[in-house]
Amino acid sequence: MFPRKLLIPGEDVVLELRPHPVALAAPAIVTIAATAVAVWINGRVDGLPVWIAWAAWLALMLGYVMPKVVAWWTSIFVVSTDRVISREGFIAKRSMEIPLEQVNDVRFEQGIFDRIVGAGTLFIQSASTSGTNSFDDIRRPEEVQRTIFHQGELNHQRSGGRSMPAQADDRSDETPSRPDGPASPPSSPSSVSPSATTELERLADLRTRGILTEEEFQAQKARILGRG
Repeated sequence: MFPRKLLIPGEDVVLELRPHPVALAAPAIVTIAATAVAVWINGRVDGLPVWIAWAAWLALMLGYVMPKVVAWWTSIFVVSTDRVISREGFIAKRSMEIPLEQVNDVRFEQGIFDRIVGAGTLFIQSASTSGTNSFDDIRRPEEVQRTIFHQGELNHQRSGGRSMPAQADDRSDETPSRPDGPASPPSSPSSVSPSATTELERLADLRTRGILTEEEFQAQKARILGRG
């Protein structure tokens, strides 16, 4: 379980996952195969070869199988209201955090077997220098993807990106007043800043994925165009 003392004030854990048990498939296969070989040698020969076989078995267990099991047991993937957090390790710990406001894109990859068992690899592209980070053996990766997008949008709204008042959407119904001076030329699409264009594309993608409703999309679009 993720230590709640590591949360910042006002932050809550939304999703907390240990790696899918499919991560233990390779260690399990190696253990079964190595044990079968050692038992076979033990029943066929005597003396030094038996000791060598069991010594090799023990070295394999300690050098490969146990580290994999410990890594699985101590690994945790967390989505909070502010961050994506990955922690691993018992004695020597390794931790990585990605603030939600720096998440540019989230994708996942599943093979046939992964789809059957409900696991996959998650790819998170962030605005930091680390670029794209991959997380293996994630449970229900599609659900995790939706959760990250949704929490990112909520985080954006909490940080000040709330929609503009409703009258901003009704400007086309108002009768325009005649200006005192010469009318300024209408703004062209090129007047929208590149950052606003990028944000509009991101919102359109969220609407396509079903994360934003049409009303939420239009409200956010009005806010961005009014700001830009």
